[in-house]
Amino acid sequence: MPKRIDNIFDQSLKFKYMYEAFDRTSECKRYNKEVILYKMNLANNITNTLKALLNNTYKIGEYNKFKITKPKERIIQSLPFKDRIVQQWYVEQFIKPIFIPKFITDSYACIPGRGVHSAVRRLKKFLYNAYLKNKDSYILKCDIAKFFYTINKDILYNIITKYIKDKKVLNLTKIFIYDNDESLGIPIGNYTSQYFANIYMNVFDHYIKEQCKVKYYVRYVDDFILVLDSKEQCILIKQKIEKFLNENLGLKLNSKTTYFKINCGVNFLGYKVFYNHILLRTSNKKKIYKKIKKLNKLYENKTFDFEKARQSLNSWIGHAKNANSYHLINDVMKRCKWISKEYK
Repeated sequence: MPKRIDNIFDQSLKFKYMYEAFDRTSECKRYNKEVILYKMNLANNITNTLKALLNNTYKIGEYNKFKITKPKERIIQSLPFKDRIVQQWYVEQFIKPIFIPKFITDSYACIPGRGVHSAVRRLKKFLYNAYLKNKDSYILKCDIAKFFYTINKDILYNIITKYIKDKKVLNLTKIFIYDNDESLGIPIGNYTSQYFANIYMNVFDHYIKEQCKVKYYVRYVDDFILVLDSKEQCILIKQKIEKFLNENLGLKLNSKTTYFKINCGVNFLGYKVFYNHILLRTSNKKKIYKKIKKLNKLYENKTFDFEKARQSLNSWIGHAKNANSYHLINDVMKRCKWISKEYK
């Protein structure tokens, strides 16, 4: 049983920490109406929040729910700005210091210093090492069905109580886990949900590494890749994974879960990763060419925003540069009619 941490809540109730949480939450949202109104009475708003937390009278506001369709249809739930500040404070003061040191090295989502590109590079290294040892190695690519919607709240809360003893921290944890309309799942859109997901799947990570003894394993939220010696091992490990997820976390693999030979490469986090190179996915290439075509039409019709186009292109180039995409980047830039010839 790990040592449970106590007496940490009250010492974190400082104006400085909550102001820093406000600063992070309002970043890139300076002109948002909700942010402006909060900032107009900033000191009192922060003080009132601190008092409510101290007196155990803090309650979250009503969720704003909306649907997105890309990359897939999902319901997003967003809390009022004042509650998003508290979530920032909660994660920074309690979740990160306690849980990040317990995460395995190859968990990459929402962890400072890691992220998408680190995960992709790590996977390429694993594929390369496995290929050198055994050219007949296999990739087992897994994805969890309706992950955020099927997280069991009781299991999540019980995992957290194994590491935190402080009752005030646990009371606030209950608010963020249980105070929504659904009996199962945690809201997509909450800042806390990103970290709760990692805490939940950390149990599985340690099972894969310590019980199944899988050396080459990378996870990003609910997408994870295992590199194994053979097709037979893929079948065996997949069965073990299904059993563990169902019995311990109440989760199921979705129909996308599959296995194939290592030289086929694997789609992961927007890239096609091979043991000796990385490419952008075909869908990404089609999307950027379609976007450039649209921007060119706007440019020709004199309804063009140079700054937005520049930001959009630079963002894509930053993504593309993490793959072997030198010629693709040059071709995309050549098609941009608004870029001066001297830069092409």
